Amino acid sequence: MGTNAADLAADQPANHAAPSEAGGADPLGTAGQLLVFAHGDEASAFTDVPHLVTGVGKVDAATVLGKALADAREAGQPIRRVVVLGTAGIISDDHDLDTVVQITGAVQHDINVSKPRIAIEPAVLDKTATIATGDQFVTSDQQRIEIAALGASLVDMEIYAYAAVCKAYGVPLYVFKIPSDFADSSTTDQEWDEIVFLKSRQLREFFNSELPQLLGS
Repeated sequence: MGTNAADLAADQPANHAAPSEAGGADPLGTAGQLLVFAHGDEASAFTDVPHLVTGVGKVDAATVLGKALADAREAGQPIRRVVVLGTAGIISDDHDLDTVVQITGAVQHDINVSKPRIAIEPAVLDKTATIATGDQFVTSDQQRIEIAALGASLVDMEIYAYAAVCKAYGVPLYVFKIPSDFADSSTTDQEWDEIVFLKSRQLREFFNSELPQLLGS
């Protein structure tokens, strides 16, 4: 996602009521579904909807989501589908800042050892992309060129980890991202703080109006 360093320290993993525990409005109406965000600000428009905030980066993403899936399974209420909503940085010219994209594949861009692309659930949205995940901030043209060479057109800090965990647990994963920035140094901390709240509202509109029809029950 298009996160900056100032936001990392402030963001902490949080469980905003598991689906089985909360009574908030859920337009999808699907028992056993877990809605996930990486950053709390991305979820700012979803205060009435049960969701999990994992925290930023691959370690928190894998640890917190893995625990949620394990706890649900142990309680006899296994998660049958994970839906991730969030923001991402644009690497190529294939995207704009106002169109939600379904992520159908993920690679890692910050390790030297070759890791395979992880395929994510088949497309239910016309606009799709492969995303590159890494714990390094992407701020230079050279980084963008190297990431694009991996076949990715968006960048974030969690999706590869989510995909690996869901694959290990055999749980379907659907990821929908809205671009927030161009993965460079042109966006200031203050600008990103303002942008992410707007993006959360756009994601909520998508969640209410399009996602129920795309995923069904």
